Amino acid sequence: MYLGIDCGTQGTKVLILDSESGQTLGLGAAPHTLIQGEHGRREQDTGQWLHALQEATRQALAEAGVSGQQIQGIGVSGQQHGLVLLDRHGEVLRPAKLWCDTESTAQNQQLLEWLGGEAGSLERLDLVIAPGYTVSKLLWTKIHHPEIFDQIAHVLLPHDYLNFWLTGRCCSEYGDASGTGYFNVRTRQWDFDILRHIDSGGRLERALPELIESHQPVGCLRPEIAGLLGLNPSAVVSSGGGDNMLGAIGTGNIEPGIITMSLGSSGTVYAFDPQPQVSPDAAVASFCSSSGGWLPLICTLNLTNVTSAVRDLFGLQLDAFNRLASQSPIGAEGVSLLPFLNGERVPALPNATGSFQGLTLTNLNQANLCRAAIEGTTYGLRYGLDLLRHNGLQSHAIRLVGGGSKSPLWRQIVADIMDTPVVCTEQSEAAALGAAIQAAWCVGAGSPTLAQLCQRCVRLDLTSETRPAPENVRAYEHYYRRYRQQVATLSE
Repeated sequence: MYLGIDCGTQGTKVLILDSESGQTLGLGAAPHTLIQGEHGRREQDTGQWLHALQEATRQALAEAGVSGQQIQGIGVSGQQHGLVLLDRHGEVLRPAKLWCDTESTAQNQQLLEWLGGEAGSLERLDLVIAPGYTVSKLLWTKIHHPEIFDQIAHVLLPHDYLNFWLTGRCCSEYGDASGTGYFNVRTRQWDFDILRHIDSGGRLERALPELIESHQPVGCLRPEIAGLLGLNPSAVVSSGGGDNMLGAIGTGNIEPGIITMSLGSSGTVYAFDPQPQVSPDAAVASFCSSSGGWLPLICTLNLTNVTSAVRDLFGLQLDAFNRLASQSPIGAEGVSLLPFLNGERVPALPNATGSFQGLTLTNLNQANLCRAAIEGTTYGLRYGLDLLRHNGLQSHAIRLVGGGSKSPLWRQIVADIMDTPVVCTEQSEAAALGAAIQAAWCVGAGSPTLAQLCQRCVRLDLTSETRPAPENVRAYEHYYRRYRQQVATLSE
């Protein structure tokens, strides 16, 4: 039995996997809350992660009807880019700054200029740093909280921190490290010079965790943590990874030809590549994977957080929101939404705000606004998919995950806008499943192989398969071109 943990923005999920049968036996979940403020502040109390992990583990074991002593391995998936700072005693110094935090936009621009702009960042790191990446959060901390900066002993990502809490060891693997902005994705090494530019005294360089391979274990559970969680103290904790990297494993996206698209708080589109193909497009992140290759990826900051905001505005339950959206025609009778409520990464508009456009006295109604929220956020994913296609990645089929994938309406809209068939995996918690599969791979020392484990444990829900309707594809091309024109105007 293996336990997969996914610590995301909205909550922590825990999954129990029987790797022999490939069956998911139990699931548990517990929520987190955001600390929000002006200037794009998005942070979380790491203590919430620990409480949520404990509660979700209890639920998952209870639903599975198994003893925690049967757990042989644990894998941890975490939201990428977040900054967790520890002092020399291993205590957290301040709330974690998250991937969706844009408060460090000015610091990112400062660092980008030092790197020589986008071209210099690509040449040095093989990607272009963005405000959500970890590196600008370090400079922001030095400027705004120098007393905390002076106490830094460990610089960790969210999944690194959970691994540290579980095992007492500070380390990181290549996939999640790719999104820091101080890591070269081609050479798979930390870039110390950019950290020395932030702090010439070497504090940050000394605070970085050890890098390990994806198939390597971090260690076994600390006895006190095993007791707290009711788990086998001999359970091995695998390297883990970022949520997108573990989501790739959880959708079987470990070989070329598969596109994974996630409809979560953020939207992501990514595909496996056995070689580092660095894109000239700044919006494409040529990350490493957590399965031994690379994972070209685009990420939008606004997806179900936008549809949830519209639901909350009208006081709608999810079923009512979907029902209203389905009553509106393609194009929402001319209503469109630029959904940049949290700034945006793809396209690169960190200071943008959201706006409804095309409103008239005749089309201003809840149904059109609900549909415009779904369409507007999906256009952003199409924009990103076009970038990946432009860089040579094929998209014959899309494996859809995340909360939005549960909506038949949204699946059809995705298929039509992308002009590509989509299908969901049976297990929608792909990152947690991927974490459990990686743990089995790690404990088994490569036997069975990761490919064999994915073949056994990743199953497609053929009842969800949705094909694009030609007439819808043609209609959406018009509205997508309108979206591109609106974005271009906003960029200017």
